[in-house]
Amino acid sequence: MTGDDASPAGMLARHGETRRVFLRNYRVMANIGIHDFEKRGPQALLINVELYLRPPFAPLDDDIASTLDYDFLRERIARLVGGRHFNLQETLVHAILDICLERPEVLLARVSSEKPDVYPDCEAVGYEATRARRE
Repeated sequence: MTGDDASPAGMLARHGETRRVFLRNYRVMANIGIHDFEKRGPQALLINVELYLRPPFAPLDDDIASTLDYDFLRERIARLVGGRHFNLQETLVHAILDICLERPEVLLARVSSEKPDVYPDCEAVGYEATRARRE
């Protein structure tokens, strides 16, 4: 997918429908950051994921096996975050995008991370990236 085809509107025009799976404000404790105070221990991180999926080849049959089970997202993100220190939110977000696009039914993924406790005068600071499957 390239250009406008990679947008949700482009997918709708191309496939006749869009499907989206998402996680909102998935709170994890992460070892992330470049500042000394961030390296002393984990801090709260909010992760948001939106996955736009291929339309189903057959009618949905109310069976988890015929959908993308979002439990895999939570489990893989938890393992990723718990497995190392990340200096940058950008690095973490792109690693999550890699996980999302491993699944062949995912056409487009949008991932963001937010640090809600870094600055007292900001609700959060974060990073977001979107990537389309290259077909």
